[in-house]
Amino acid sequence: MHHHAKQTTRLAWVVGASSGIGAALVRLLAAKGWRVIASSRSVQALEKLAQAQENIIPYALDVTDLSAFHHAVTHLQSEYGYIDLAVLNAGDYRPMSLAEFDVQLFEHLMQVNYMGVVHGLDALRLTMCQRGQGQIMITASVAGYRGLPRAAPYGATKAALINLAESLQPEFMRCGVRLRVINPGFVRTPLTAKNDFLMPALLEPEQAAQAIVAAIDRSGFEISFPAGFVLLMKLLRALPYRWYFALTRKMSA
Repeated sequence: MHHHAKQTTRLAWVVGASSGIGAALVRLLAAKGWRVIASSRSVQALEKLAQAQENIIPYALDVTDLSAFHHAVTHLQSEYGYIDLAVLNAGDYRPMSLAEFDVQLFEHLMQVNYMGVVHGLDALRLTMCQRGQGQIMITASVAGYRGLPRAAPYGATKAALINLAESLQPEFMRCGVRLRVINPGFVRTPLTAKNDFLMPALLEPEQAAQAIVAAIDRSGFEISFPAGFVLLMKLLRALPYRWYFALTRKMSA
């Protein structure tokens, strides 16, 4: 019944597609001729995306619901064929100081940002490994490189994602699936709008999407941008703690 063999257009699934980088990525992939399944909780945002452009298939999903994720993969593949590229991009963010320490915020961000990806990997791993091809991209952040002031609940989820992806990459590679991590710097989105500090090298979501799309058929585990800012963050990662904390104390003052 399903003509998977004849599938010439590549199929992408972007989870966390309602705004920001996800929405820009959906638009760009669709413009480049991919069929794109766009998922998020916000049905309205997805419908708007799909109405504005062809090749976009809206599919509502809450990443914190494991069984919904499994059902989504089964349904989407029977309906549209094999997923060539899955981008696990759902994420939330709120800054937090020590004075506003909020356990529920930690739990919420861990559920969405981290477990949301774990759920996606669980739902995709068997079908992608059995087919022995395709790629999964996980959106982490340069905030996962090192602990930044006021970013503990968020940064910890991103550090966890980078570690998770590094850990699983060799086994995914062995079964023919590419697991990769996207580490953006500052991008103008509803999430970064919550920051009240000057954000260096701020990119537009479209620029982020271009960097991701350009990397799809390239090799390399990490997709990070913009280059100069990422290099700076990587140098910070190598700083001895004494110097690093001298810097971040100034930042959090």
